[in-house]
Amino acid sequence: MTARTLSRASLVAVAVSALALAGCSSASDADTSATPTDAATGTPESTATSTVTGEAPLDTVTDGVLTIATGNPVYQPWMVNDDPANGEGFESAVAYAVAEELGYTPEQVVWVRTSFESAIAPGPKDWDMNIQQFSITDERKNAVDFSSPYYTTTQAIIADADSTLAGADTLADLAGYKLGVPSGTTSYTVAEQEIGKDALAVFNSAEDTVAAYNSGQVDAFVIDLPSAFYLTDVELDNAIVVGQVTSRLFGDDFGFVLPKDSPNTEAVTAAVDALDADGTLAAIETEWLSTAVDVPVLN
Repeated sequence: MTARTLSRASLVAVAVSALALAGCSSASDADTSATPTDAATGTPESTATSTVTGEAPLDTVTDGVLTIATGNPVYQPWMVNDDPANGEGFESAVAYAVAEELGYTPEQVVWVRTSFESAIAPGPKDWDMNIQQFSITDERKNAVDFSSPYYTTTQAIIADADSTLAGADTLADLAGYKLGVPSGTTSYTVAEQEIGKDALAVFNSAEDTVAAYNSGQVDAFVIDLPSAFYLTDVELDNAIVVGQVTSRLFGDDFGFVLPKDSPNTEAVTAAVDALDADGTLAAIETEWLSTAVDVPVLN
């Protein structure tokens, strides 16, 4: 994520004092391994012929094995039950689909854990690629490689589960409610464009926006979907993600991180592009970021 999205560390801090707006990070720097699963449950089967499968194996840290890193811990709906190897959750399903496109079976995938910060820092890595909601930025490209995007973030509406707003099905259903949004963010840009300026109460920061919601100054608030999932799952009492607000113009692109000048970047990018072209990524997104968590797109 970029600085426009809330970090997990910052979100934890709200329970003590207030949120901070920073880059997404994991809770631990310690690396641990996860046992690969037998099958990637929940991963839609790719119908495209791989442009990579059957070619010479990738230049991986362990011969014949694709080592994929992720955060410690990992959260739903990106991964389920803090277990990246079960194939459940959006990023786990994407990772196994890409591995298959690259010619690796689920048994040939090994998971390790890293912090977010260490993954995008310069230097050698003990993994082949890393997936944990990394926004693709030019600054980060100075230290690491990125694949092409496998997901572009949407914005989300958070409200109390017992409020009338919780039943909103369309953007028109938001009429008459006051929605908090932090200024100078993608959330504000999309909300102004798709919902309308008159419905918005603008605050200086994300932490101020959430504080306003907690104190009853606004009926709901707008935040990026990754932060919304974390807030409603971990930090906020009785809050739900009412729905997603999309924009064709704005959103952070998530990509796999690879070591700088990795010989595998082109192949991983080709695999992601193939899965995008054949509809696999869209199917995984619908399954894990909409249907499975009941977060419809508000039109």
